[in-house]
Amino acid sequence: MLHRSRFLVLLALAGLLAFLSLSLQFFHLIPVSTAKTGGSSKSRKRILPDPVTEPPTVDPVYEALLYCNIPSVAERSMEGHAPHHYKLVSVHVFIRHGDRYPLYAIPKTKRPEIDCTLVASRKPYHPKLEAFVSHMSKGSGASFESPLNSLSLYPNHPLCEMGELTQTGVVQHLQNGQLLRDIYLRKHKLLPNNWSSEHLYLETTGKSRTLQSGLALLYGFLPDFDWKKIYFKHQPSALFCSGSCYCPLRNQYLEKEQRRQYLLRLKNNDLERTYREMARIVDIPTKQLRAANPIDSMLCHFCHNVSFPCSRSGCLGLEHFKVIKTHQIEDERERHEKLLYFGYSLLGAHPILNQTVNRMQRAATGWTDELFTLYSAHDVTLSPVLSALGLLEARFPRFAARLIFELWQDRQKPSEHSVRILYNGADVTFHTSFCHDFHKRSPKPMCPLENLVRFVKRDMFVALDGSSTNYYDACHGEGA
Repeated sequence: MLHRSRFLVLLALAGLLAFLSLSLQFFHLIPVSTAKTGGSSKSRKRILPDPVTEPPTVDPVYEALLYCNIPSVAERSMEGHAPHHYKLVSVHVFIRHGDRYPLYAIPKTKRPEIDCTLVASRKPYHPKLEAFVSHMSKGSGASFESPLNSLSLYPNHPLCEMGELTQTGVVQHLQNGQLLRDIYLRKHKLLPNNWSSEHLYLETTGKSRTLQSGLALLYGFLPDFDWKKIYFKHQPSALFCSGSCYCPLRNQYLEKEQRRQYLLRLKNNDLERTYREMARIVDIPTKQLRAANPIDSMLCHFCHNVSFPCSRSGCLGLEHFKVIKTHQIEDERERHEKLLYFGYSLLGAHPILNQTVNRMQRAATGWTDELFTLYSAHDVTLSPVLSALGLLEARFPRFAARLIFELWQDRQKPSEHSVRILYNGADVTFHTSFCHDFHKRSPKPMCPLENLVRFVKRDMFVALDGSSTNYYDACHGEGA
């Protein structure tokens, strides 16, 4: 009898604790992972600042850490979230390459000692890292468009070469690929089990870091893929403009934007003072230091937790880094205000957005080729696309950033297709200029495909000057 009474007391206590836990979760006193619960449309992750986790004022160190995108626990993402009666039709992925070694060296300083071989016992680690290396070593006969077939399929230098992808960069995209596999293949069955090369469209610039990043993501997405089914096309332009790269007006916008950057730099006395002090430390002219773009090398030191370089006269330090990074943040803010970069972006991003829209339209008619598209690119690729879409609050593309377009079909109304746009896992569909107020007029959780088509085929030109109706006329219009 005594044992039974104790059992009842313990049972009642357990029930009370369970009730309290649920109550605390309901009132948001205990965080609940939306990755497991699926979240709700009202709690959809956005690119707007989070007052709970973000500093109240601009913090250059915090922004730099976000830019580094150091691999850690699996992040929350909203890719693939849709009501049950929606069917995923196609996915279009734009990525920036992963973490890389600097493109520039600070004169008279020692290069950061970063090992670009892939070693499973070294952090950051990924469970598929060893298998990735093994699989890449079997792909020497892979058939890629020239000159991609002359590039190494994975980084392998004990001391990184300039611009080379690091182990961190490989792990970042293995994580991206595995995340997309869990969502698009396991959950939504985007590709058939017997998928072929026709189901994929893969394109990259001619840099080893973009090809290797694309392969890392693809290996996470399709582990141990058949090399005969993989074909990467080469894109000579970082804008992915293919045969539509000649655009005089776009170049004029870019020249004016570069002039704006120059004038802003001249007005920043703290920045100029910092450059002079750094130049004195490394014993070179200030002009030479500025031309070496020191923030690029210092970001590598920062992201890899390596001490900043020193000389006999002292060391470059975090305060120097913070001044330059703060100027970058201010430059991004003014860039959005002056709209010169916006004009450049509309023309710079149009070719790749037009390709994407054309693929979506074909898929909406039942076309089953190119269900998964991957563009492995650069920050100068993603940044104009983000700006052209009207995503002015989006942060500058971090290492291994991903921008994804999803095409969905309403099973209840098969003729209706919708799109979702996601940036680093955040649903930004209703932050775009072509769909920012749609959710106010409709309960649908997505944007009609027609809105995106109209934006790319017409409204992008209207936003420029209102007189052009196509890309060629806009590029060669007044002022060109």
